[in-house]
Parts: sequence; structure tokens; C-alpha cells
Amino acid sequence: MATVSYTSSTIDPELSKQFESALARARAGRQAPILHHIGNTESDAGESFASRDPANPATVLASAHTAGRDVVDAAVAAARGSAAGWRNTHHEERIEVMRAAADGFATREMELAGALSAETGKSRLESLAEVQESHDLIEQYCDVLEAGNGFITPMKGRNGEHNVDVLRPYGVFGVIAPFNFPIALAIGMTAAALVTGNAVVLKPSDKTPLSTELAAEIVRNALPDGVLNVVQGGPATGTALAESAIDGLAFTGSAKVGWGLIQQLSRGPRPRPVLAEMGGQNPVIVTDSADLDAAASGIVRSAYGFSGQKCSSTRRVIVARAVYDGLLERLVARTGELVVGDAALQEMNVGPLIDEVIADRVERALKSADTDGHVVTGGRERSLPGHFFRPIIVTGLPRGHRLTREELFAPFVTITAVDDFEEAIGEANAVDFGLTAGIFTTDDRQIDQFFSEAEAGVLYANRAAGATTGAWPGEQSFCGWKQSGSTGKGGLGPWYPQGFCREQNRTFVK
Repeated sequence: MATVSYTSSTIDPELSKQFESALARARAGRQAPILHHIGNTESDAGESFASRDPANPATVLASAHTAGRDVVDAAVAAARGSAAGWRNTHHEERIEVMRAAADGFATREMELAGALSAETGKSRLESLAEVQESHDLIEQYCDVLEAGNGFITPMKGRNGEHNVDVLRPYGVFGVIAPFNFPIALAIGMTAAALVTGNAVVLKPSDKTPLSTELAAEIVRNALPDGVLNVVQGGPATGTALAESAIDGLAFTGSAKVGWGLIQQLSRGPRPRPVLAEMGGQNPVIVTDSADLDAAASGIVRSAYGFSGQKCSSTRRVIVARAVYDGLLERLVARTGELVVGDAALQEMNVGPLIDEVIADRVERALKSADTDGHVVTGGRERSLPGHFFRPIIVTGLPRGHRLTREELFAPFVTITAVDDFEEAIGEANAVDFGLTAGIFTTDDRQIDQFFSEAEAGVLYANRAAGATTGAWPGEQSFCGWKQSGSTGKGGLGPWYPQGFCREQNRTFVK
């Protein structure tokens, strides 16, 4: 399996050739429609919809069907029927099954990376890294459960009593996956639910049905029938899943949708947990003592990788006025070196936006930026057929302008000058999101203050490989604060699988 991550900058030439072949195969299109998988059966129920290449929207990659409420309910029933057997499987056996599934990602690495790139427009490095991350996410959650002895903890006892505390699976979890990491995040949420003993109904994004289905197939084939079910569709299918008889929900996507799901599942006589990771309006602070070359490198990598369509992408640069001009000069120079284009180009750095909805949003933002500030560089790349934008840098916006507060999910960065470090911290925290944040400084006291006061779950200092992006399973956890997360615990880390369980204490006397 390719040893790459989101901080990698090179790829083996032979792997590159293999990727290009896999991408071409994916772009040739899948003839058979993608089916729903319910227990040990398949279904083509529902209206057909198409997955399209964002680099060339006229190209249809695959077709799938929209699951209605009846299909969703059947999938939940199948999961319910398998839940007890899977829950009662010893945790060591569940771990063994999941690790066997993880090995399947190495076997089908290029197929997965090709489909992923075709459906999202990701570069070869980003695509291969996502497949690697999916493998490592399964291993991470297996390691956590193993280290916790299946989440079984002996307690103190007296008067002949024996006490044990256990974390038990809720039962059936729904998983709603996003388009931007259709393999890693789909598999990460699903794997955490499965290894802890839950059965799952997974709904891929309707933008990326093929890549998620291929990844789910690998895991599903390792499991008993009904433990992992997959239903395809768009927002209506997600709504049906949230309204069904699931015991909990894992979600990655926009804050608006995520908080709506949290409110929905909190209503009624039996509130159900929602493990939600949502967006970010992520800042990078650059102080007057910073290494400006390192800062420019980290900002550009985090802001424009995957065209800014990561919830952890750098959105805002907050820079000491004394080094403002020097940093801006470096950022403009580095963005000018980036290659905007198709994933088939080895030198490509910035691919297309996923669809016209986001593209239109960026067009409106550019008009607002041009009116209220200054668009230094970047804009629509109209020479290409897809939804392409050159990296955008905006300066001169009034403090508190909506473009510095609202997430665009695009290769769009604002730069704000500040007079002192306290002002920088205040501006960094002046948003409703709290996912990632970065700083560049040589002052250790400022790093300590940043770590203490920054209101975000993932913090980086002086990271030229990625100022706000690049978290990896077992190395960084990925926790959203404020509107960016619902639980205070993050994926990729040591506390995420426990969220798929509820605590039970047992006292017995022999």
C-alpha cells in the first residue's frame, strides 16, 4: 500500500502511472447501476441519479437509486436483526474481522483512488492518502478498543460485591457521509460504530456514490449479513434515515444540516446521540517573529489543497501589520506557482469544485469581496470545462465582514492585519466555528498562549506542511468545538469510538 499522507509532497513514479490507469478506468464509467445493500439482498428501488466528473460535468461516472423511506426502514430492520449477534461477538473477534477488512484497502488501493479522484477531482496524492487513511482509521479504532479491553473496567467492591463498568453499543447507528472524504470519513465513522458492536446503515453522498460503495463493499464482505447496510440517495434519504428507528447517528457535513439533525434526534421521549463533525472557518496567526517562508508554505498547502473543500482548510490569515507586506508577497508568489487543472495531470495542485452550487457561491463571494475589499489574485478559470477556480486571496475587508465569518468551502482566503497578539487571538476566536487553527511564531510564550486560548479542537504551531490541515489517525485527533462539533471528542483519536457506546455498571454478589 502506498505510504503517503496529507503532508506528503511526492509520489513514486510507478504508483503515479498506476493511478493514471485507475483514473482512466473510473472515468470510462460504470455500466451497472449501484444498488442498495440490505441484509443479504440488493435493491434498485427509487429514482435513478447520476454521479458526474466535476472536472467535466458532462461525463457520467455511475448511476444509483434514491432510497425512499421504505428502503431505509428495510435497511434499519436488517441492521436491527443482526445487531444482537454482532454485539455479542467477543470484542477480540470483532477486532480481528475489522482488521481483515482493513487489509482489503491495500488490495484495492488503486481502484479506490481512481474512483475517488474521478468523483471528487482530488489529486493523486490526496486520493492515495485518503485510501491509506481509511486503512489506518480502522486500525486506530481497533487499537483503542483493544487497549481498553473491550471497554470493560473493573471497579472497587465491598461487602462481597463485585463491580464492573462496561461500555455497550447502542444498537443500530445511521452514518451520513460527505462528498469531500467519501472513503475516509465514511469508513471512519462506520468502523468506529462497527468495532464497538453496533450494526450500521450507511448513506453515501449523492455526489460520490461509487467511491463510498466500493469502500463499503470491502468492509461489508468481511461481516455477517446485515451488520453493514448501504442506502444511496441525497438529502431526502438522509432525512428518512434520521427519522427512522436508528439508535444514534454519525454525521459529517455542514453545520446547518448537522445541528438540524442534532435537534431532530434530541426530540421525543428517547433522545438519541448524534456524533457530528461540521465545518470550520479556520484561522492562521502569523506574528512579527514568524518564519514567513514556512508560514506561506503552510497556508498555501492548507488553503488550496483539494480546492479548499476540507472542513479544516485555512480560511483566514491574521497577520502582524509589521510583516503583512512580506507575507502577502510570498502568498501571491506561491499561489501563482500552483497548477489548476485535471487530476490526470501529474503536476496538478488545485482541482475543480464539486458542483455548480459551490461555484455560484464563490462567484457571489468574489463580487462581495471586490466591492468591500480587494481581490488580490484568483478567480474563475473559464478555460476548463469543470468548476475550476484559481486560488483566491482577498484583503481589505472590514473587520467582522461575513466573508471572514462564514464558511465558503472553496479556495478562498481572507487576510486581516492586526496590531498586537491579543488582537490576533481575539480575531481568531471571533467566529462561531472552532475546528482547526494554526500559528507561526518563534516566541514560545505566544505558542503557549495560543494553545491555551485558541477556541478550536485541532491546533498546529509552525507547521509548514499544513498550517491547519493534515490530521492523521493516531497522530492527531479531529475534534470540533463550538458549531464545528457536537460531542467534544474527535475522530482519529483515542476517545471517538466510545461515543458509539453507552455506559452500564454491573454489580453482582457471588
